[in-house]
Amino acid sequence: MPVIDLAITPLRELNSALHSIQQGSNDLSFEVVNPRGSHSVAVGIDTPVKVDVKGSVGYYCAGMNDGGAVTVHGSAGPGVAENMMSGTVVIEGDASQYAGATGRGGLLVIKGNAASRCGISMKGIDIVVHGNIGHMSAFMGQSGHLVVLGDAGDALGDSLYEATLFVRGSVKSLGADCIEKELRAEHLTKLAELLEKAGVTGVRPEEFKRYGSARNLYNFNIDNADAY
Repeated sequence: MPVIDLAITPLRELNSALHSIQQGSNDLSFEVVNPRGSHSVAVGIDTPVKVDVKGSVGYYCAGMNDGGAVTVHGSAGPGVAENMMSGTVVIEGDASQYAGATGRGGLLVIKGNAASRCGISMKGIDIVVHGNIGHMSAFMGQSGHLVVLGDAGDALGDSLYEATLFVRGSVKSLGADCIEKELRAEHLTKLAELLEKAGVTGVRPEEFKRYGSARNLYNFNIDNADAY
């Protein structure tokens, strides 16, 4: 397994190596040491490579991931897993703002807390946060699932489309057009699947509440003008 020390090796060389993996290669596991808060670590992966980052990272780690399995053994700065297409990204610590923004697929797991705008404009990604999330999370979420084991801040799901939100703790306030919805059998099944994938144990799907769009803002209506 290649070990890349970012105290010695330029970040550009790490990302170039991850982008240059040939089909059938045996080098499908990388260990990255001394990241020291570097930005754009392991971005643009498009093969089923495993990357273990031993430390905390800065902006945009694992952005545009398409099939890779990236684990950060630390915390992540803003924009982790931004525009992810497939694969998995696991943050063992906390994540800063807009984690999983515009994500189109794959699974993002944050084992600590996530800051504001987690899942902003999500487009199919599944996000599981073991801790709490900040304000304006899932803003304009279009599809996918956001699962929060802790509490949610202000304006959860503001201007939500068809993303589904599950929160186990309290919600400080709901955003425009976001409402609590019935937690039906099919939602419990999906939630149980997501919890298992995210390594969550000792928690029952029945402990969560489901939130979704009231669908009043899809088209402009003068009666709803105050909500825009």
